[in-house]
Amino acid sequence: MATQAPAKPAQAQRSWLMKLLSHRGVQLTLFLWIVGHGLIIMLTNGALPFDRPAFAEIPFPLQMLAPSVMMLEIFVLMGLGYMLTRNRPVIDVAARAPERSQALRETLGLVAYAIFGQALGWVLGPLLGFQPFSFHLAGTLVGGHSGLAVAEVWSWAIYNFGFYAVIPYLWFRSRYSAVQLNLVSTNRRNDLLVIAVIAISESLFELTTLGTSLNRLSFSQLALGLPLSLVIYGLGTVLPTMILIYSILIPRFLKITGSAITTVLLGGLSYGVVHLAEGWTNFSTPTNGLLSVMFVLINYFGAGVIKTVLTLRTGNAWVHALGYHTIAPHVIIDTPHIVKIFGIR
Repeated sequence: MATQAPAKPAQAQRSWLMKLLSHRGVQLTLFLWIVGHGLIIMLTNGALPFDRPAFAEIPFPLQMLAPSVMMLEIFVLMGLGYMLTRNRPVIDVAARAPERSQALRETLGLVAYAIFGQALGWVLGPLLGFQPFSFHLAGTLVGGHSGLAVAEVWSWAIYNFGFYAVIPYLWFRSRYSAVQLNLVSTNRRNDLLVIAVIAISESLFELTTLGTSLNRLSFSQLALGLPLSLVIYGLGTVLPTMILIYSILIPRFLKITGSAITTVLLGGLSYGVVHLAEGWTNFSTPTNGLLSVMFVLINYFGAGVIKTVLTLRTGNAWVHALGYHTIAPHVIIDTPHIVKIFGIR
């Protein structure tokens, strides 16, 4: 009986692409991506109702185009991640989650917990005289809010770190091992290579395409501001994101759906959802609220996708945290923001 010849590289690539494009989740995502952009254009009349000073001088068409350009760059990073990990054994991330019914209960419980945390942060921040607590400090990535009090910065960081990182970690760590939570490397050398390549690639992309005033800072401002930004954003957004989504939810998404593609899409969606209370969003009217939800999801979906891909390929949530979060974007883009708030000279 004749054996089937192995697929050639070009045929394998076409087969992979067809599988991706034929996936209903991908088709739905493409449809919603197009419809979302169309609705934003129809509802804004060429002016976005958001407090984003860093984008104030950028023409509306370019602001609308930016998320799609970012997605193209995300696809490049996904290719790099795959190429760098192609010789590694496939890691069964789903096996790190409990059986399906238990995984579903834990997922629903954690999602409800995160929603409560978002609602609490939305109320608690203003009660303390601060901006609502989201996964990003007010002014992060978009400029503005340089007059925030130092107390607000630390309150935001401590709240996020405690609510989204410490409590979920302690609860799940008492029931699951560090390996099951994607917190242990199975190949340190390769993980470090992936971190370095992704971090350098993303840093170069941001330095050449996004606005940053790092070059305007003095040596003393850089010497103090860089490590301070690393600590503040590490506590306030990097570790909460890593624990809540990529350590705990991603293995459960994969166990429940049985599909890596669906898991990647859910990872992107989850990352967008936890940023709905951003300091620049505008919920003053139903229309502005709808625009805020759509724009947040469109702008953060790609970042969530690449974080999920890196986690699935390496089985190590630290890879995305260090390769695509800690340095780029927060240290590169947000150090000037921290320097202004803390009055570093």
